[in-house]
Amino acid sequence: MESGTISKMAVVETEEVGPNVTIAEFAVVRKGAKLGKDVVIHPFVVIESGVTIGDGVEIFPGAYIGKEPKGAGALARKLVFDRHVAIGANCCIGPNAVIYCDVEIGESTLIGDGALIREQTRVGSRSVIGVYAGVGYACRIGSQTKIMGYTGVAGKSTVGDNVFISGGVLMTNDNQLGRKGWREDENFGATIEDGAMIGAGAILLPGVVIGKGAIVGSGAMINTNVKPDALMLAMPARAVPREWHKE
Repeated sequence: MESGTISKMAVVETEEVGPNVTIAEFAVVRKGAKLGKDVVIHPFVVIESGVTIGDGVEIFPGAYIGKEPKGAGALARKLVFDRHVAIGANCCIGPNAVIYCDVEIGESTLIGDGALIREQTRVGSRSVIGVYAGVGYACRIGSQTKIMGYTGVAGKSTVGDNVFISGGVLMTNDNQLGRKGWREDENFGATIEDGAMIGAGAILLPGVVIGKGAIVGSGAMINTNVKPDALMLAMPARAVPREWHKE
């Protein structure tokens, strides 16, 4: 795309567009959105009212910024959100990423292809939310933290600064598996303190605390708090007799 151009085939309802902004064909920018300088919007991006995009941000095709949460009558919890999104300077939003209302993202953060960030969530600066990772509602993600692809961060989880979470990690927030409905005062995700590292495929049960600098090995299931600087390894593969499947 040519730098600093707005396609005639784009729908741009806002007047708050900074200098040297590029908006490609078939992008939609609603009234009330604000774009800083040197922003690049690729084709088929949708930016809703109430979204503020910082300087130098690039948003790739198909991303949806400012999606309104909808329960469709199926959610147990009440939807609460403000109609605003703030994307910090020099962020990169990957193709088909979805960022809900009431989300704030710090500067120079990468949101990967197909990633999802729910309402009331805050993400720090220079962090990574990997491809197809999902961050639930009311989460707090620190700065310089990396959450790799296909990880699921349960609603009401807290992740500190300089944390590394490998791919395929799952966090949960309801020990009753939904049988008693959603209880705001009892349902919480994990808390992962600064500098901790979580290996691929680990499972963190509701409310557990992973202490500062701790390491959780790949495939581990954590159902109790982990002390700072501890090393937790569990569920290793082992050989078993094969007689059970012989004809």
